[in-house]
Order: sequence, then C-alpha cells, then structure tokens
Amino acid sequence: MIIWLTGLSSSGKSTIAKELAKHFEKVKIIDGDELRKTISKDLGYSKEDREENIKRAIKLAKEHALSGYVVIVALMSPYLKSRQDARTNFDQFIEVFVKCPLEICEKRDCNKIYERFRKGEIKNVNGLDIPYEEPGNPEIEVSTNKETVEESVQKILKNSRVLRMMQRYGYTST
Repeated sequence: MIIWLTGLSSSGKSTIAKELAKHFEKVKIIDGDELRKTISKDLGYSKEDREENIKRAIKLAKEHALSGYVVIVALMSPYLKSRQDARTNFDQFIEVFVKCPLEICEKRDCNKIYERFRKGEIKNVNGLDIPYEEPGNPEIEVSTNKETVEESVQKILKNSRVLRMMQRYGYTST
C-alpha cells in the first residue's frame, strides 16, 4: 500500500507522514527532503531533475512495498504526469493532497526556500516562478491551515479506500 502525500513546500507533508506512520506496525517513509540529502543529492531543481527524483522515489517505494511495508511518500511531486506515473506503478495507491495556501507555506518556510527565492538566491520554486499542478481528483484532501495534524491523519486513516486496503492486505493500524 502506497500513501503518496503531495503539496507545496512547507504544506505539512513530512509532519503528517511521521504522525501517520505511528499508526502502522510495518511502515517506511520516503521523504523528499531526505531523498535530496541521499540518493538524489546529485539532482538540481529543473523539471527533468524533479522527474528523475520522483522516479527514484517510485523505485524505492516499490522495493519497500514488495517487502510488505506500508509506504508513505512525502514528496512535493509537482507535476500531474509524474504523480500519474507513480500511480500506475502500484496496485494500491492513495494520493493525498496536502492543501495549504502559498502565503501560509511561506510563513512556515521550514527549509527557507521561499525566503531564498524572495532574496533572489534561488529559482525554480514551485508555486512561485514555476507551477505546482494541484491534483485534480485525489483520493483524500487535507487542509493543514484548517486542520490539526491529528485531524489530517485521522481523515486519512478513516478513508474508505485506506480502510479496505488495510483489511485486504492484513495491515494493522495501532
């Protein structure tokens, strides 16, 4: 089972992933920030590099899923096509749109991306000078500017598709 969290930088993907993971016995988190520090440290932020980063995340997620893990991917994955590619690689895929207005993400700015963009230090920031393509029809949408982390996690856990997949594959939630 793959739970794919997508949203702007600082929308709350990693925070939700960490809290959500506490509800499963056998779980792996693939976090975009961690990927950039490890297997994708050779990549930049061009569209091609972002797509390659997603391909690597998909490959890693497949390996963990085949080993019986619930895999939670917390990755901006800004392009519809890339997320569709991810979806087609898994039998059980749940897309969660971690929705948060840009102005709130900028206030949180945990990685100082927006600040560095505003100072002219970096380019290619999704939601600012390049697009973030919002999901058209995600299985789940959480609004981190309106919900607590726990409310968002419970919304995911109580989703009928998540519940059916957990039952079907014998996953247990704690």
